[in-house]
Amino acid sequence: MDPLTHVFLGAAVGLAVCGKRLGPRAAAIGALAAFAPDADIFIRSERDPLVYAEFHRHFTHSFAFTPVGALIIASLWFAWPKQRPDWKPIWLCATLGWLSHCLLDATTSWGTRLFWPFSDHRAGWDLIAIVDPTFTLVLAVGVALALKRKHWRFASTSLLVCAGYLLLGGIQHQRALTAQARLASERAHHVVRCEMMPTWANLFVWRSLYEHDGRIYSDRIRVGILCVPTVREGGALPKLVAGQLSSEERAADERLPAFARFAHFSDGWVARSPSESALIGDARYSLDAETFEPIWGIRYHGASAVVPVEWVNRTRGRRKALDDLWSEIRGRDPAYNPLPDGR
Repeated sequence: MDPLTHVFLGAAVGLAVCGKRLGPRAAAIGALAAFAPDADIFIRSERDPLVYAEFHRHFTHSFAFTPVGALIIASLWFAWPKQRPDWKPIWLCATLGWLSHCLLDATTSWGTRLFWPFSDHRAGWDLIAIVDPTFTLVLAVGVALALKRKHWRFASTSLLVCAGYLLLGGIQHQRALTAQARLASERAHHVVRCEMMPTWANLFVWRSLYEHDGRIYSDRIRVGILCVPTVREGGALPKLVAGQLSSEERAADERLPAFARFAHFSDGWVARSPSESALIGDARYSLDAETFEPIWGIRYHGASAVVPVEWVNRTRGRRKALDDLWSEIRGRDPAYNPLPDGR
């Protein structure tokens, strides 16, 4: 999730659990602890551009590191003698704030190494988009009211509402998966694996991915609250595996192993950009809703290059007109059609 949401969530958790003992300090401690795990974005290497992708949401986002990270944040308060008598609730508050960051990131689709160092599995539960203003606003209002009125129950209430929102995300996710299965069945496709991700700022329009016969099929599925699912059919492109790299790419990969690491980062959803075959992208995320254009990926420059692999990040080029998104959310987009026999 975005940093602002993490800050409000950490503050809300701190006030709800430790506000009675720590007062407004709980908001500051929880917020800072919830912000701190993303310090891993500074782990970079000029010689290996994939280090950034590998270590974001890595050990700093794990259960095992949480008490250590929380102790680092709590030590900022321990430096003041007057704060030391409250060292237990301060550390608890920091621990809960840090943990809230790890768990919230896992509810998105990026993937979070919650179980490091025991497992390299990237947990991504696809319950909420990386940016969701509704979720953020509920937390912000709860924290503001709690601090203004000195009643920590406002923070608790906002957490309950957000928990309900995530539960709704889980329900919508399952409904979208059911619609996806019906769509694949209508196409006579055998689904090898699938993923369903909420799109920006809503729980109504979902990005559908599934693999069939070596190809990745991408569609947009809308699941309203009290209406039948509809689909905006997309396209398909070949899934890329290591054995399909060109000889030049394999030579560069031998010098700086990148493909296997990128495939792990992308959870296996790897494909070449249709507009630039040299760009190997993460098929989960696209610049365009119409065709696949990877937001990020890798590009090989040859084994003789100083750095044979480039990390490509085109996040700033991502554009979605708000009126188009609103039309999709409301179910007014004419490109959406009912699913076969959908009820």
